[in-house]
Amino acid sequence: MRVAAILLAGGSGTRLRHIGNHSENKLYLMVGGRPLLDWSLDRLGCSPLVDDIVLVIRAADAIQVSRLETSPPAKLRAIVEGGATRHASEHAGLDAIADAIDRGEIGLVLIHDAARPFVSNSLLTRVIETAQRAGGAVPSLPLETPVFRSLSPQRLEQVAVDDIRRVQTPQAFWAHELLAAYRTAAADGFAGVDTAESVQRYSALEVRTVDGDPRNIKVTFVEDLFAAEELAATWTGED
Repeated sequence: MRVAAILLAGGSGTRLRHIGNHSENKLYLMVGGRPLLDWSLDRLGCSPLVDDIVLVIRAADAIQVSRLETSPPAKLRAIVEGGATRHASEHAGLDAIADAIDRGEIGLVLIHDAARPFVSNSLLTRVIETAQRAGGAVPSLPLETPVFRSLSPQRLEQVAVDDIRRVQTPQAFWAHELLAAYRTAAADGFAGVDTAESVQRYSALEVRTVDGDPRNIKVTFVEDLFAAEELAATWTGED
């Protein structure tokens, strides 16, 4: 089963913009001596389970991305412009490989946030192998802090979190069903908050959870940059 990865690199990183002159997309900030985006491309490119990579970018980042076109990373097959929402960017990535999916050449699609630069080989393996068997797979972690619901301005109630999970990417799904789900969602004008929501709403695929990885952080805030620097210093990507 051929596996294509869609790497979402269209976020603006507005929550990091107040640091110095960080007005650019956070994915081009340097971590461990290289852009964040390069870490994500390398992780997918080095995986023996991933055959092709589609990079989804913002039009505003065309200059930064042009270097990838002159010296493409391993397995990078296409660079496409994303949409105004995450869902639209996912759909743009799927459209880039839609013909190959329709022909049955791609059997599984992996969707990953480029802002999660430290995805390990073991996590990729869990997600891909589970999705190949079941139809879909999403990595998740338990909640580590208490959660409260506000009943009134003076009263809080603690919420049981045993069955609540924090989800991560990469998420993987059977390609034909995923593409069909997004085509139907487009006809309905629906935009999901992540891939799994759209799949569960518009397909009959079974989506299973697998163990996530605490190191698979998403660089969103200032403190995440510091954590990423620490990870980069010792990262091997194997476990």
